[in-house]
Amino acid sequence: MEYEPTIGIETHAQLLTKSKMFCRCATLSSLQQDDSSQGAIAPNSLVCPVCLGMPGALPVINGTAVEQVIMAGLALNCQIPEISRFDRKNYHYPDLVKGYQISQLHLPLCRDGWVDIEVNGLGQRIGIHDVHLEEDTGKLMHIHGHSLIDYNRSGIALMEIVTEADLTSVAGAREYVLKLRRILRYLGVSSGNMEEGAMRFEANISLHPAGSATRGKRVEVKNLNSFKALLRSLEYEIERQSTLLREGRAVLRETRGWNETNEVTFSQRSKEMADDYRYFPEPDLPPLVIARECVERIRAQLPELPDIRYRRIVDEYQLSSYDARLLTDERTVADYFEQAAAEGRSRGLSPKTVSNWITGELFRLLHARDADIGKNPVSPKELAELIALVETGAVTGTTGKRVLEAMFDSGRSARDIVEQEGLTQISDAQQLSAVVDQVLSANPDAVSQFRAGKETVLRFLVGQVMRATRGKANPELVTTLLQERLKGS
Repeated sequence: MEYEPTIGIETHAQLLTKSKMFCRCATLSSLQQDDSSQGAIAPNSLVCPVCLGMPGALPVINGTAVEQVIMAGLALNCQIPEISRFDRKNYHYPDLVKGYQISQLHLPLCRDGWVDIEVNGLGQRIGIHDVHLEEDTGKLMHIHGHSLIDYNRSGIALMEIVTEADLTSVAGAREYVLKLRRILRYLGVSSGNMEEGAMRFEANISLHPAGSATRGKRVEVKNLNSFKALLRSLEYEIERQSTLLREGRAVLRETRGWNETNEVTFSQRSKEMADDYRYFPEPDLPPLVIARECVERIRAQLPELPDIRYRRIVDEYQLSSYDARLLTDERTVADYFEQAAAEGRSRGLSPKTVSNWITGELFRLLHARDADIGKNPVSPKELAELIALVETGAVTGTTGKRVLEAMFDSGRSARDIVEQEGLTQISDAQQLSAVVDQVLSANPDAVSQFRAGKETVLRFLVGQVMRATRGKANPELVTTLLQERLKGS
């Protein structure tokens, strides 16, 4: 018998606020973004009586965090209720310093939303049950048989986005989480950096016979800290549960963990009886009244979202779907492209030409130097100036690539580099003729092969001339001069 999965995903995303959710302590992300902050941040140095849960310490709601969650909810097509409330979620774990977490259960900030994804060319709408706000826990580290706790993360504003159980494949789960991260990064409310723990997942998965409307027992897999962990755990659970069902054994309703090394899930605790977190309204915080004027003000601040920007860039710049996807995957890249395209338009450059340089040479340099496009030293205007030098024949394409690398490393303009290093393209026929004659004299075998009918050797000879001129020779003129000499013209 074939079985089909039903999947729901809970995403925890740290918000990019300067202070924690309920106190004035600085957040890790705010210090890491501050260039004046040097060196590593010492463990347990970003703490106070509030985020350490000291008796008598009172929390105060971070208004920026509330607005960021509302913005995310609006981008995910959610309803924003007029009343929201914080609750205490009681459970005991070493990294939960107070013995409870301030979260939202009954009256979240956002609910009843949706996001559209595309899987294998087919559209699918994934329901968003709610988006709520809570505080993060501390961080446990297990080193040489000892367990250490760092509470710097404790109390950081955390947004939880909960889907309906609408996902039906691992491929769909992948498309959903990638799109969700793209939206959050466009909004600027979360970095989405998995390696920094800024985004984590929990997955709920059950299997049922193909075509059946009755869902099976739900298994929760917790603490998935990467896209790979999420997708591999889903693949493993589908295989594990399928095997159990085919053998006539029951799938237990339980919470499982993920072993990254062995790539298997393992049982943590049974959920046959519902977890009793003893939720009750947070007594130290009043309900939030969300004025409609506030919601509309935040709605007006929404940026152009990824799907809309993708479609506009395809239409406005006449780019392929592939190019537009590359350029709109990150908001900073899309911003850079549109600025460079505007600068290029005034210089007679096509958007396609600008796109090719960004997705080709610029991306290569950014990757090689592990740099972010928003902080790279080549501005959109300077890139357009370089491309114009290549397109007008002032420098060759090969030289242009070298100049871009020099711009990236030195911060100098393309024109300065070309002038100071004498990289202007050689288009003087008399000057190039001397170089062509030298190359032909040094390669008699290639000359013989060409005259014997092996015309592909011409590319080799062109390359030798380009090497002799350090890439400055006009390649079209070089080709013409070589053909004239080889054919005895």
